Amino acid sequence: MAHTYKYIQEEAYEANMQLPKLNLVIFTFGNASAADRALGVFAIKPSGVPYKELAPSKMVIVDFDGKPVKGKLRPSSDTKTHAVLYKHWEGINGIAHTHSLYATAWAQSLRDIPIYGTTHADHSTIDIPCAAPMADEMIRGDYEYQTGFQIINCFKERKLSCEEIEMILIGSHAPFTWGKNAAKAVYNSAVLEAIAHMAFVTEQVKPMAPKLKDALIKKHFERKHGPGSYYGQQASNEEKQ
Repeated sequence: MAHTYKYIQEEAYEANMQLPKLNLVIFTFGNASAADRALGVFAIKPSGVPYKELAPSKMVIVDFDGKPVKGKLRPSSDTKTHAVLYKHWEGINGIAHTHSLYATAWAQSLRDIPIYGTTHADHSTIDIPCAAPMADEMIRGDYEYQTGFQIINCFKERKLSCEEIEMILIGSHAPFTWGKNAAKAVYNSAVLEAIAHMAFVTEQVKPMAPKLKDALIKKHFERKHGPGSYYGQQASNEEKQ
């Protein structure tokens, strides 16, 4: 079974190592995970271990109830949040959590990130949502477990799809992102940080800056993600097979 887990341990390791390289974390902040739906498990960074000391074999294997399955080290303190999201959102296979500077600043300000420009629209057609701060009774309970439901409940209340919107700010806390795999989750963390930075600077330049017009939102999102998308290179017939 150890060999079976190897590929998600390697995927989780590579994703975690990207976080400091992209300046999304410092010290032991942040974590990323990679799931195997067939086995009902995910691999996640061990808690409090410096990035330079990580290795694929140190990634802890956990089930979708947050219980460790394999590994000598204690998994990330955010493991239960990852577990809740994997268990309730079947379309995701990778999750990343950072405390990146600008995205976290917006989270601490309890503000959605307004859609000011086309970089934002390339990845989302709406403001990046900021979930309300957690209720006191949830904080006093199983905090990390409840953080997962804080995210899910925000999406339910706003009628959002986790497949369409792959990022969120946790009010007073920091961002979480996800995707079809761990690499995409990390990509979304980097994109979110860039969008947060641009929005911050935009408001410094013009405090009452207008939001991006609907026609530009539609154009930029659909050219990358719509049925007639034309961004990037088209796969050849051989690649499609």
